[in-house]
Amino acid sequence: MDKAKSFRYVSYLWEDAKASAMAGDEVALLVYRSNLLGADLRLTNYGGGNTSCKTISKDPLTGTEVEVMWVKGSGGDLGTMKRNGLAALYVDRLRSLQNIYKGIAHEDEMVELFNHCIYDLQSKAPSIDTPLHGLLPFKHIDHLHPDAAIAIAASKDGKKITEVLFEGKIGWVDWQRPGFDLGLKLKACLDANPGIKGIMLGSHGLFTWGDTAYESYLNTLEVVEKCAVYLDEKIRTKGNVFGGVKIKSIDTSIRKTQASKIAPILRGMASSHQNVIGHFTDDERVMEFINSNDLGRLAPMGTSCPDHFLRTKISPLILSLSPEENLDDVQQIKEKISPLFNAYRIMYKEYYDACKHVISPGMRDPNPVVILYPGIGMFTFVKDKQTARVASEFYINAINVMRGAESISSYVSLPKQEAFNIEYWLLEEAKLQRMPKSKALSGKVALVTGSGGGIGKAIAKKFAEEGACVVIADNHQERLLEAKEQFVQQFGADQIASELMDVTKIDTIEKSMQQAALTFGGIDIIVNNAGISISKPLEDHTTDDWDLLYDILVKGQFLVTQQAITIMRKQGFGGDVLNIVSKNALVSGPNNAGYGSAKAAQLHLARLNAAELGKDKIRVNVVNPDAVIAGSNIWSGGWAEGRAKAYGVKVEELPAYYAARTLLGEIILPEDIANACFVYVSGLLNKSTGNVLNVDGGISASFVR
Repeated sequence: MDKAKSFRYVSYLWEDAKASAMAGDEVALLVYRSNLLGADLRLTNYGGGNTSCKTISKDPLTGTEVEVMWVKGSGGDLGTMKRNGLAALYVDRLRSLQNIYKGIAHEDEMVELFNHCIYDLQSKAPSIDTPLHGLLPFKHIDHLHPDAAIAIAASKDGKKITEVLFEGKIGWVDWQRPGFDLGLKLKACLDANPGIKGIMLGSHGLFTWGDTAYESYLNTLEVVEKCAVYLDEKIRTKGNVFGGVKIKSIDTSIRKTQASKIAPILRGMASSHQNVIGHFTDDERVMEFINSNDLGRLAPMGTSCPDHFLRTKISPLILSLSPEENLDDVQQIKEKISPLFNAYRIMYKEYYDACKHVISPGMRDPNPVVILYPGIGMFTFVKDKQTARVASEFYINAINVMRGAESISSYVSLPKQEAFNIEYWLLEEAKLQRMPKSKALSGKVALVTGSGGGIGKAIAKKFAEEGACVVIADNHQERLLEAKEQFVQQFGADQIASELMDVTKIDTIEKSMQQAALTFGGIDIIVNNAGISISKPLEDHTTDDWDLLYDILVKGQFLVTQQAITIMRKQGFGGDVLNIVSKNALVSGPNNAGYGSAKAAQLHLARLNAAELGKDKIRVNVVNPDAVIAGSNIWSGGWAEGRAKAYGVKVEELPAYYAARTLLGEIILPEDIANACFVYVSGLLNKSTGNVLNVDGGISASFVR
């Protein structure tokens, strides 16, 4: 029988051939099983859940055989975890902690003691869930957060439903924060119900197990599948999910346009504490929920599973706007939604003040993470793109849970105090404090034109290295795809977006800006780098040459800047416009009438923009390169030949010629221009605008003053 076909609601991914190759290595099989479970978001979410196995290993000090537990370490992700993501502990030492456990009031002290149980000193730090695995006797254990199981666990009648559905084969433990005491309660549940094949944790998740890696995997799938089948039958019978439809969604394309218009406004308001990055989805599960009659009742209740709550906050903010709202009147929209944000911040402070303990960390960012726009979709705003995307995924999990719970009983969220105790848990705070310091451009979004290669690509790479989310834009599709592939491989898919853009065509610019708003929530930095070079004697210059130069260099800079500042003004916290011009804007040379004059126009346009946009805290600055040959697209045409002819040298002699004429005697590289751009946007020059920074090795004729 094909096992995969016996499951409809979860994915059976086990391959006997792969598993057989790991026979005898229980830890390898644990990693394999974990990756399979983590690959199915219906079983657990990113970073959620943990798995374990117990093996007999040789004690490195005594040489005797001891029982060792390998369990997912703190902060790992099941889907991507490798062997180095596991913690390894002596089982007997871990269980002996029961002898000194002083009760739930001293719960956090136990985590420090886990370090005295470490078997493999190179392994990952143990998580708070370690005793939940260690105090149970099974060789292989899975602790997951499947939506289908949590829907039952988070329903008012969850305990009774679990008993009836599984005919007593799945135990039940009421909600309790993870820790040593919860591990003791799991063991007590097992002792009282010998022969059960799993335990449901109220509002939290599921524990399942087996004697082998495969048995545990199969048991987990079967339990979750049974939950999902039960829920599906109930939902189909009930039919009227979430109380029925209150608002109808508008056409998808219009929905996306509306979302792109409001995203920068929302991002600006959500950034009152720190710069945040956005994520948008109009997933059908989201739309069913936010368009329903029950939205106003269920959304303020918050989530149930701790993993959901930690990433989505106490509750979402619901926008009181119609799907067809005129979002072009930015001031009016801000006046409508600003009170909603203020009310949310007040609510959050009241929640903090009412629930805080003497030892609680200080209040964190009071802005909402999840913002629901009925008829349009869901926005999430957090410190970086990956976290924003994951928060969105977790709220969809929460929607699934509410949907299921409401179909079988009624949904029950975590009590506010319990939610606070999770959010402001000192162990969570310690985890936050251990995170690496944010990079200079973290929380920023940059769009770089002409970034398929050369200078633009170097700038985009530098910004990404410094933490920015980057939209690479180019009119050469092949170069663009190649650059995106390289960037995604280096920085990950969350941090990089790409857009085919011709800076002379307003429709492609508008589309790119719209996508930047949808993908990241807005734009903070624009780099006008797209360029072209034509070097000809005056008598050989055609009007077509002239028009092409001015269209790309001057008109392109004008159009891109014009569209970008619309988004920056919506956000309301300023921004940067960087214009990659040229030494030729300041220095006269032969065979250069069209290019040189267009560059001079670019430079003065930047000055004019700086004078106009200062009131909006938008800084406009210029970088003037010279003779950047490496990787530059302009040298693949006739420019190099034209300049070589003008200077009376061979093409291959140009780099040395250019370096020799500089005060520093240096060849200029794309990375040098990228570094200059970074200096402008790094935060060190936030009070500078209208400046020109020459990166030309030192040419006295191009000195601005």
